[in-house]
Amino acid sequence: MTLMDSEMEYIIKRLKREPNSLEEGMLDIMFSEHCSYKSSRPILGLFPTEGENIIMGPGDDAGMVAITDKLALAVGIESHNHPSAIEPYGGAGTGIGGILRDIISMGAMPIALLDSLRFGPLEDQKSRYLFEHVVKGISDYGNRVGVPTVGGEVEFDESFRTNPLVNVMCAGLVEKNKIVQGIAPNVGDVFLLMGGRTGRDGIHGVTFASEELTIKSEIEDRPAVQVGDPFTKKKVLEASLEILDNVEVSGVKDLGGGGLTCCISELVDKCGNGAVVDLNSIPLREEEMTPYEIMLSESQERMVFVINPKDVDEVLAICEKYEIPAAIIGHVTDTKLMIVEDNRNEKKDIVIANLPAELLADPPSLNRPTNPPKKNENYVKVKNGPIKKSLLKILSSPNIATKKWIYKQYDHEVQIRTVIKPGDDAAVLRVDDNNAVVLSCDCNSIHTKLSPYDGGAGSVAEAIRNVVSMGAKPYAVVDCLNFGNPETPEILWQFEQCVQGMSDLARKFKTPVISGNVSFYNETEGIKINPSPVVGVVGVVDINNIRTMNFKEEGDKIVLIGTTFDETDGSEYHRAMHGLEQGEAPKIRIDDEINSAKSVLSLLEDYKNNITAIHDCSAGGIAISLAEMVLSSDLGAEIDLSTIPVNKTIEDSNMLYSESHGRYIFTVKPNLLDEVLNSIDIPCACIGEVKGSSLIFKGNTNTKIDVSELKNAYTGVIEEFMA
Repeated sequence: MTLMDSEMEYIIKRLKREPNSLEEGMLDIMFSEHCSYKSSRPILGLFPTEGENIIMGPGDDAGMVAITDKLALAVGIESHNHPSAIEPYGGAGTGIGGILRDIISMGAMPIALLDSLRFGPLEDQKSRYLFEHVVKGISDYGNRVGVPTVGGEVEFDESFRTNPLVNVMCAGLVEKNKIVQGIAPNVGDVFLLMGGRTGRDGIHGVTFASEELTIKSEIEDRPAVQVGDPFTKKKVLEASLEILDNVEVSGVKDLGGGGLTCCISELVDKCGNGAVVDLNSIPLREEEMTPYEIMLSESQERMVFVINPKDVDEVLAICEKYEIPAAIIGHVTDTKLMIVEDNRNEKKDIVIANLPAELLADPPSLNRPTNPPKKNENYVKVKNGPIKKSLLKILSSPNIATKKWIYKQYDHEVQIRTVIKPGDDAAVLRVDDNNAVVLSCDCNSIHTKLSPYDGGAGSVAEAIRNVVSMGAKPYAVVDCLNFGNPETPEILWQFEQCVQGMSDLARKFKTPVISGNVSFYNETEGIKINPSPVVGVVGVVDINNIRTMNFKEEGDKIVLIGTTFDETDGSEYHRAMHGLEQGEAPKIRIDDEINSAKSVLSLLEDYKNNITAIHDCSAGGIAISLAEMVLSSDLGAEIDLSTIPVNKTIEDSNMLYSESHGRYIFTVKPNLLDEVLNSIDIPCACIGEVKGSSLIFKGNTNTKIDVSELKNAYTGVIEEFMA
């Protein structure tokens, strides 16, 4: 049990008695960090959650944003970190399964998956093992269910050696008048459980996710990892959508963390109602399961529909058609109590648990102390070397090099909506003849470690820049916040500062946070991960005005929007070339960030196809952004470093590798260059031209790198490690 003494005292005071063993187990999982958000809830209130186009913010299984007059997009993101550290294939697969169910629960058809992954260095054998099997778990599950994995990101860093991160984002389409919620509003309605049978897998999964890993976790905590079944999930998906099309359903909720206890208590508590659950009616996968095991099991591929009794036969017939188990397991009451009954043994009491639904679904939050960590005073002065050497070295870092080894394993074209394939700034999916949604997923863990406020805000800014770079207007944000132990004041201070930074930027950009997840306790034996705020952004674009990063034609002029500051601390340059994570992260200048994005979107509206390519500047700075544009087109570029807008004189290397925010690179037809530059009222300049078959930098020291050399550095890096 993980209940604290103070929590048990609170429970006894509320109940006016001690809970029995089953009730204590149910309360234990619902009071866990994973289910209750007891440490993060007071801080998450900083987020803006309402705004234009927002139909539904946090509080249900996914957020909901209007994308056309008729259609809405359900968006959510979840972590499956601890399970993936213990059982990478199954942990990653069930992570996919869980977020798919969240989207289905809103009445939506899942159309896209994105994954954000973190591992230790690929030189480490265990890290390679985890990486290989997580990717395979995502691939096998997503491919078999028939939902494309269209984008994401991956980072390799020492801090993730023992605690990999597996975050999965999913989006689904639903007509606005067909949205459903996770509620049970009508007394007398029944709970219909359908999908996979209930087994002993995943018991205490949420409490396992709410504790630090140990060196013994791989053996001791393996039973807490759920077992996924993508073939059953496919049937559950199709049956669920058919039920929603044919029956007026009061509410739907998937069974994820906390199993039946969490699902039923949350359904009824949202409406001030109660529930009776009949343990004897639940379809089981294993014999002689105890009430404790049944109520705490986190077996996968299960959904609960709240329906009127008159519709039971129709729903059961649909489930039978898809050959999936289904049963009525209880009903909605007006008692505000969650009662569990078991009549399997007549010698025992039929009522085996009787708890206030609110006590389960809404445990009290904690106001834990926060304290800023001591700054590391040791700072290593970096000596810059030849640009060609450093650029090729950074391009061959697994953090920058092509991720084709990953995404070639994913079916990213199933459902035939994918307009832009993986490898660009963001994923683009067609939703109708005129519109497409743009989805990005980003994080900068080193920046967040060095400066939590700027790192958090910067992660939101980068995800927004990626959406804007595709030509889309950003609508909303989802997030998955991965941190260490919140009981450590320094960790919770990091978390608070990060959320404040994210909130400030999201509020001013008018991109509300509509859904999210918090994953704490990402530590093993005191070794902490770099704090990792994974940010997803949803945007909408006219299908005829999509942009890509690749250069289109020789002679096009290259323009840089935004000011470059001397900000290489926390950069990929420092990590790849010098093995350093030190200093202060690049500052987020919110007004500059917003003005840059608005300028790009205005240019696309005014000049249409004359703006031929766009790419944002982020990891690796201007140098890597230009190299990626060259590599994606096989066209060279000639750059004059003296023209780059800077706030003061900067060494060429620092100028090229600075990771200052608020910058975009785009190309424009030569005859419109002056007109375009004159229309931009923020710092910008023509810095070069698409030309030849080399990337050339003209500065204090001229540098020339053939496209073939860039390609050799950029490709085959991950493949070589994984051979």
